[in-house]
Amino acid sequence: MEQTHAAELAKEYLRLGGRRLSKVDDNHVTTRIWERETPEAEAFWAKNIEPLDERHQREVITLLPSISEV
Repeated sequence: MEQTHAAELAKEYLRLGGRRLSKVDDNHVTTRIWERETPEAEAFWAKNIEPLDERHQREVITLLPSISEV
C-alpha cells in the first residue's frame, strides 16, 4: 500500500527524532512538545511541514502520536 505524502512526512519527522505530539480537541488540531527534539527533526519540521497550508498540516499532525496515547 502506498503511503500518502502526509504519512511520509510524519514518518520521516519521527525518524529524525521529532518529539511533537498531536492534540485534537473539538476539531482543533495542534501539537505539543515537552521534550527537546533533534536539530534534524526541528529543521525538517521548519522546512517541510510549517510551509504547508492548514489542511495539509492538520493531516500530518493527526498522524503523529497523540498526547492521549502517551
